[in-house]
Amino acid sequence: MRVSEIDTPALVVDLDVMERNLARVASYAQEHGMRLRPHTKTHKSVRIGKRQMALGAAGLTVAKVSEAEVMAAAEPAELLIAYPIIGQAKLARLSEVARRTRVTVAVDSVFAARQISDAARAAQVEIGILAEVDVGLGRVGVPPTELVHLAEAIGKLPHLRLEGITFYPGHIKSLDDAGLAALAALNTLLGEILEHLQAAGIEPRIVSGGSTPTLFHSHEVAGLSEIRPGTYVFNDINTVRSGACALEDCAATIHATVVSTARPGHMIIDGGSKTFSSDRLSTGAEVTFGYFPEAPGARFHKMNEEHGYVDLAQAGAEFHEGDRVRVIPNHICVAVNLHEQVYGVRGDTVEEVWRVDARGKLQ
Repeated sequence: MRVSEIDTPALVVDLDVMERNLARVASYAQEHGMRLRPHTKTHKSVRIGKRQMALGAAGLTVAKVSEAEVMAAAEPAELLIAYPIIGQAKLARLSEVARRTRVTVAVDSVFAARQISDAARAAQVEIGILAEVDVGLGRVGVPPTELVHLAEAIGKLPHLRLEGITFYPGHIKSLDDAGLAALAALNTLLGEILEHLQAAGIEPRIVSGGSTPTLFHSHEVAGLSEIRPGTYVFNDINTVRSGACALEDCAATIHATVVSTARPGHMIIDGGSKTFSSDRLSTGAEVTFGYFPEAPGARFHKMNEEHGYVDLAQAGAEFHEGDRVRVIPNHICVAVNLHEQVYGVRGDTVEEVWRVDARGKLQ
């Protein structure tokens, strides 16, 4: 099957680029002596999880129990659920996953840890815990001053093993001067956190953190022993804007067809918010939803559910009904979750087609 024969809209991955991305990060982690436990939120594919494991990943990371149930099929040595698990239904399923592989959960409260402990005791399994600390994003994680108390409380609960600590520096969105200053501040803060833990007699086996925007600066954060990047497998326009990759490192594009040019200076493509997601750029106020590699000046400025509105005033190219276009999404993780399958291509040939195994796994 040729690429031109793929029906649109479709999610297409350049296998050469993806494989280069996977190898680059695996080599980086090995070079700097860091554990790599990549987040599968981007690809949601058992097939790619297995590739990450084959390249030396210590395990895989997920956000939800339902994702863990799917990714267990990749046979990872370890599964990290980097999300607080609350509620008896989820905890019962978590315990079943823990029978299949070594499981660790990130928590930021004694309440969550106690619920996991009770569920693990009932199922007669052991579950690892990473105590989560907020280093600036303001989403989940206890303040640094409360981390020792949380870690000590976790250490006293039965059927849990305190593996270490975790954080997510999602507030660092770019590697400009401000971003590098924030990274330096993170390095200082983490040093203080580890000193306080050590003073309390707590030696974390794992210090887990990092993100795709800060990925290749992770070794500059003293004490960081594990990284959990996700977007790097495909990359997207937000990753390019952050400075963490170049356009040629974007492996995934959405192929679409021009369905209307009735309005002068504009075109409509056969994909909207149900194809690309409505995520805007993470930096700047510009309202766009993707980038056209073959027409960089085209402005993808509006979407309905099935219609993509593209302003061609600065496109530098002409388009007609029936033309096929490639679009790099702003945020690939959400876009992948909207598609049932992915076409893996090498050159002009479709070499693989795989299901998005963990699509829609929200619980």
